[in-house]
Amino acid sequence: MAVQRIDISTFLKQRHLPVLDVRSPGEYTHAHIPGAYSLPLFSDAERADVGTRYKQQGKQTAIRCGLDYFGPKMRPIVETVEQLLRDHSSTDLSVVVHCWRGGMRSGAIAWLLDFYGFNVSVLEGGYKGFRNWALQTFEKPVTVNILGGFTGSGKSGILKTLSENGYPVIDLEAIAQHKGSAFGGIQMPDQPSQEMFENELAVAIAALDGQTIWLEDESQRIGKLNIPHAYWQSIRKAPVYFLDIPFEERLAHIVEQYGALPTDKLMEAVLRIQKRLGPNETKMTLQFLSENNIPEAFRILLAYYDRLYTKSLHQREKLDSLLQNISLQRVDAAVNATSLLAQLN
Repeated sequence: MAVQRIDISTFLKQRHLPVLDVRSPGEYTHAHIPGAYSLPLFSDAERADVGTRYKQQGKQTAIRCGLDYFGPKMRPIVETVEQLLRDHSSTDLSVVVHCWRGGMRSGAIAWLLDFYGFNVSVLEGGYKGFRNWALQTFEKPVTVNILGGFTGSGKSGILKTLSENGYPVIDLEAIAQHKGSAFGGIQMPDQPSQEMFENELAVAIAALDGQTIWLEDESQRIGKLNIPHAYWQSIRKAPVYFLDIPFEERLAHIVEQYGALPTDKLMEAVLRIQKRLGPNETKMTLQFLSENNIPEAFRILLAYYDRLYTKSLHQREKLDSLLQNISLQRVDAAVNATSLLAQLN
């Protein structure tokens, strides 16, 4: 067998194979190809040492230093890949390897695995090539439907229902690990890096290529992350299906969703928006929260977010031709998904 070098288009067709990221742990943690496994040739400190020697003493000195680090790891690397393939129930021993640019690190690991008997492909251009592809993905024309509606309309539940019924959906909030508002990070995992968020989004877009994708209407910023500007500009020109649900129904849904969250966290979130919420509204909301009067606290907050969303909605160009209003009586994902689809047909 011989190591094959594959371009990004071939790689994307082979992402079902185990993908081995041989960059350092720090590089992998910051961002990586979604689904890739971390199999570092060097630790962060070792990588820094080899890089310093390369700059100060030249290539051959750096390679000798790298070999000192690599030698003791050869057997553990082989055994790790064997276990990984067992976990994948793989029968053809095929793996894809990459480093930063498809250079020496991936070359070294590929040589070892090929020598042992694995079927090895190396991604041409490495992670850098993947990143370039990901960024180019956001520049392409999009075909999407936007699910709009005021806070508490149950948009996420409808998207989940659509996805379960085979419709192409990208859940931006799930990828961002944040629900979008000042309260959206409470009891949620840490958000990924901006780069990792973009990687996940690019892969999701590519997986649904050629289909009309359903997205929830979002501001460009979700927590600390930003939807890539070119992609966001494109989706702002897409049709918006606005769920028109009575205020009291939405309030009840929001109270059910957020009412059990820790009061101190809710108060912290209120304080983060106090300049935009206003002094009187902030004072009243905090007072209601301190009294455990969750419905009245969220009544103020819901009115605030309704104003924000209305402003954002009307910033679209040619809104009249994009907006379709869908009148609904209550928040019910299954019923409302059916009503939404009925209006499309």
